[in-house]
Amino acid sequence: MPPLLLSRRFAPLFWCQFFAAFNDNFLKTALVFLILFGREGAHAEALITSASAVFIAPYFLLSALGGEIADRYDKARVAQRLKLTEICVAAISVIGYALSSLPVMFCALAGFGILGALFGPIKYGILPDHLRREQLPAGNALVEGATFMAILLGTLVGGLASRGGGETWLFALLVIGIALACWLSALAIPHTGERAPHLKITFNIATSTAVMIRHLLADRRLWWGALVTSWFWLMGIVVLSLLPPLIKTLIGGNEDTVTVYLALFSVAVGLGSGLAARIAHGRIVLTTTLVGAVLLAAFALDLGMAIWRALPAATPQTPGAVFTSFLGVNVAIDLAGMAIAGGLFIVPAFAAVQAWSEVEYRARTVAAVNVLNSAAMTGATVVVALLQGYGVTLPVLFVGMGAATLVVAYAIWRTMPQAE
Repeated sequence: MPPLLLSRRFAPLFWCQFFAAFNDNFLKTALVFLILFGREGAHAEALITSASAVFIAPYFLLSALGGEIADRYDKARVAQRLKLTEICVAAISVIGYALSSLPVMFCALAGFGILGALFGPIKYGILPDHLRREQLPAGNALVEGATFMAILLGTLVGGLASRGGGETWLFALLVIGIALACWLSALAIPHTGERAPHLKITFNIATSTAVMIRHLLADRRLWWGALVTSWFWLMGIVVLSLLPPLIKTLIGGNEDTVTVYLALFSVAVGLGSGLAARIAHGRIVLTTTLVGAVLLAAFALDLGMAIWRALPAATPQTPGAVFTSFLGVNVAIDLAGMAIAGGLFIVPAFAAVQAWSEVEYRARTVAAVNVLNSAAMTGATVVVALLQGYGVTLPVLFVGMGAATLVVAYAIWRTMPQAE
């Protein structure tokens, strides 16, 4: 059997979701740099956190609809139509970038969020259609690793393209070119057929969401998996939203330094995901999730304590200057440790959810999990933005996240079901 990345059953989906994640993060990074190094001043941190909320909110509102569509129709055909629409949204982002318009850029970011919400149940729900059960940990590790490598590249390229205001033609070439590559990859995804051909689509979002959540609640294992994965995404979105102001404000880094730290975090998540797959070796090992939770808490607590008394540099520092300081290295180790722990945490838990789901309800199960994930992320970003508005500092936020994750680790230990 050829490796998964060379497999006709897996490779097109892999590249489709990779390009989609790249564009999401390319646009978000361009927006972050527009805010962070623009003229927003004291409101910059709250605006950056709000941008994360704008992107994530559609996952809460539209995941249920996406799950029903994915179960009712052929997942490959739905993906192809969504990615064709994404080209138009990319064009809107070009207009916003050319005008340096935050409202238009926020609208484009929301558009990417809407398409991502509808694509999410396909992205994860289609894996068990094309992979065997023992391939799911490896498939999920590749998808998770690729997602964060796309974050890495999207962040790096977005940061480089946005330096000094950036060039509109370069931004347009990249965002639209990647959207085209995403659509072409979607065209090659093998068809799955209609898993629930008689399903009636419910356009009442509240009703369909409630039905899917009740389905999760009816299965203790699925509910456990949904809550565990929600904590991963909650932590991830908060850390990624706090990281740029952390590096700029407390570490004193310049634009290049912010980009390097974001890249480090993204690479480390990929390493953690690969390590989780290697530990699993074709099985679903939930103990890895517990270990990941403990490590995630430990590194978050250490990071908060490390920056507790930090004073920003008088002038923006280059990556070389920051990484020769004790604080800069300490923060890098803690961020990398959190990211690796996150990969260990998420891969077994999500593979278990996929394996436990019924075939005809799988996309809706993934959609219900996405609803909980997005609710956790949206709520967390709103709360963090409010706390920042009231003057809560970054060290306090990281220490708080670490302490909360210790509680989550204890809960995982007490409630962890059997993987098989």
